[in-house]
Amino acid sequence: MAEIHSDLLSVALVQTNLYWEDVTANLASLEEKIAVIPETVDVIVLPEMFNTGFTMNTAVAEPVNLTTTRWMKQVAAQTNALLIGSFAVNEGGKFYNRVFCVKPDGSFVYSDKRHLFTMGKENLSYKAGNTRLTLTWKGWKITPLICYDLRFPVWSRNNVADPFDVLIYVANWPAKRAHAWNTLLKARAIENQSYVVGVNRVGEDANGLQYQGDSVALDYLGEPACMLGDREVIKVVHFSKNELQTYRNAFPALSDADPFTLH
Repeated sequence: MAEIHSDLLSVALVQTNLYWEDVTANLASLEEKIAVIPETVDVIVLPEMFNTGFTMNTAVAEPVNLTTTRWMKQVAAQTNALLIGSFAVNEGGKFYNRVFCVKPDGSFVYSDKRHLFTMGKENLSYKAGNTRLTLTWKGWKITPLICYDLRFPVWSRNNVADPFDVLIYVANWPAKRAHAWNTLLKARAIENQSYVVGVNRVGEDANGLQYQGDSVALDYLGEPACMLGDREVIKVVHFSKNELQTYRNAFPALSDADPFTLH
């Protein structure tokens, strides 16, 4: 069946607290929250490591197609939405912080976090990814990245010949670095002439780190379509492909971009 192309894309940002290393509790909590999204949406975005919190304990990592993957397939089917979020994966004894994009038909694609947070020793627990993903959903090109990847503009850089339309960051970004989160998300939107979505968690983890959310959806000018503040909340935003393309045609800055090569 041919995929439907749509001018409008509705995206639900799920900003939530997380239960530390408790997969069952997190999946149950998220399922309840998603069930009451007030409208039908095209995309649902969850935080980084949404099933455990940002942990270096690889004992909680799952093989693909076990509990969390199956849950994502179930929720995508129930909502008829593309479901995006990351969790720790065990692949033959190697561990990855992997972002999954699951479609309602159960098919999925994924990529692994490229930039591991060395200050938190993430690099000692997980292996870095080397491939950036762009998928097409309802005629929109979407690129999902993970948390610390936000700090690296070359890895986030749009493809001049075949640009993405929406750049999504899933995160567990601590409150003490909120200024960087808010500033860099705007920069990524402006420089890539793209919609940007950043979904962060709230609350406190077992390491005492505070998270104040600040999840946001930005247009291609870096202007906010929504700002979620510091509480548990779900917000739906609507993006227009026609408006994006009209702006790119009127101000084609991407055509002058440096020819970075991703490796």
